[in-house]
Amino acid sequence: MTGITSIRESSPTMTDFSNFAPSEITSDRILAAIDVGTNSIHMVVVKIQPDLPAFTIVDREKETVRLGDFNNDTGGLSETAMERAIKALKRCCAIATSLQAEDIVAVATSAVREASNGQEFIERVYNEVGLAINLISGTEEARRIYLGVLSGVEFNGQPHAIIDIGGGSTELILGTGEPHRFLSSTKVGAVRLTAQFVSTDPISDDEFSTLRAYVRGMLEPNTTGLKHNLRPEEPIQLLGTSGTIECLAAVIAAERLGLVPDPLNGFQMTYEEVSHQVETLRQATYAERLALPEMSPRRAEIIVAGAVILQETMDLLGAESITICERALREGVVVDWMLTHGLIEDRMQFQKSVRQRNVLKTAKKYKVHLDRSKRVAQFAMDLFEQTQGSLHSWGNLEKELLWAAAILHNCGHFVSHSSHHKHSYYLIRHGELLGYTETELEAIANIARYHRKSAPKKKHDNYRNLPTRYHRQMSTHLSALLRLAVALDRRGIGAVESIHCDFDADAHRLTMAVRTAIPGDDCASELWNLDYKKAYFEQVFEVQLVAHLMS
Repeated sequence: MTGITSIRESSPTMTDFSNFAPSEITSDRILAAIDVGTNSIHMVVVKIQPDLPAFTIVDREKETVRLGDFNNDTGGLSETAMERAIKALKRCCAIATSLQAEDIVAVATSAVREASNGQEFIERVYNEVGLAINLISGTEEARRIYLGVLSGVEFNGQPHAIIDIGGGSTELILGTGEPHRFLSSTKVGAVRLTAQFVSTDPISDDEFSTLRAYVRGMLEPNTTGLKHNLRPEEPIQLLGTSGTIECLAAVIAAERLGLVPDPLNGFQMTYEEVSHQVETLRQATYAERLALPEMSPRRAEIIVAGAVILQETMDLLGAESITICERALREGVVVDWMLTHGLIEDRMQFQKSVRQRNVLKTAKKYKVHLDRSKRVAQFAMDLFEQTQGSLHSWGNLEKELLWAAAILHNCGHFVSHSSHHKHSYYLIRHGELLGYTETELEAIANIARYHRKSAPKKKHDNYRNLPTRYHRQMSTHLSALLRLAVALDRRGIGAVESIHCDFDADAHRLTMAVRTAIPGDDCASELWNLDYKKAYFEQVFEVQLVAHLMS
């Protein structure tokens, strides 16, 4: 395996994007990225050098908090687990602040996604720590893992499969260094499976057989899907990330070499070695597992289940070996931040546009009339820009969410014309659009939901799902703009060419001049629809809207 960048705690290394061109050259920037996982909380602090662009890992922090220890009665995160997590997050933030990080980006995965009180935990962290946690879906987690691996491995256009075994889920990815071919997330993880299937020490034959059969059954659909994205006779290389796989690699390296390489990055182990370790671990007691190299107490509790996941995946994929990559989700969060801040272009341009591409892909999937949706989106952008600073102060992020909602506002027609705005909410919310956090998806879905019919109400479940007052106000304001944008294309023939808005602050009046695109067309339907729908807009922004045809 070539092109793998080493990572050492004592000697920070640099990810070199020398083939990339930054949008502008600025001074070095410090960023902290935190992964709130089912088993552990990990943080990396990096120094980003935009003029290269590249990033250097300057510090790490990790603590096993076992958020996945759910309360069996409620199906939620236990109080003790949340307290451990909050304590660890306070320490992470203190370290990041001491290193003068300009931003701390935190993402939460499987445990928080599935917990009945996951949103309450996120709000509690914000209130007690001052840290905003972004909840991401399983496929979005897989996409960011892919970004992280790409920051440390040169694929050279060859297909690589990536497996990341977490506490609650396992991600499988296939890519060549360009757009991913396959992303998946399966609800099998080392913590989850240990809680479900392991009660004996060492694990009994019956429990082991049940565990193995369950893992194979759960993984088979996604391993099959991954293989279907390989061309005939195309070779595949398997990369492994995560603490479970690194721990197995350390044990195998110590047995084969008599020492554990530092770093483990690039170390290769065979399927036979992994299978041998599974047999050894299943016969060992907790004390015997704990005595193995690099084995922490928490890891010794869950390593059998994690090893079975790896063995079954390799078997299902027909992989003879696996290579360790120490880059994963945290580094992917860093790369994603660099992309969204315009610091990486050229070779990863395809990743920079992931949001737009996935919105358009989803629109195509649900047979949205794209020409019409693009006109509505353009009107929404024009309204946003022409009222920015007078009626609202939203920025580029909110503008991007409005664009996505405008493109997809009518996707609910795929289900039914009746109440299609409600169907649009459901399809957007559960469509797992890549590049967005769960909160952003909730906002997009709500903006689209309220493009027609009733205004947002506290009794609406979807509106209550918005986590903060900021998100509720944003969705209310942007859905009001979207209603006007939809009215401007009432007939769906592109009758309106452009609009020009003028705000009179003294009179609290917004005047909209409408330019026709069709000579002789009076745009009567569009002007009537604007008048019909303006009440919600006027109520939200406390203005009078007056629209007329441009002379």
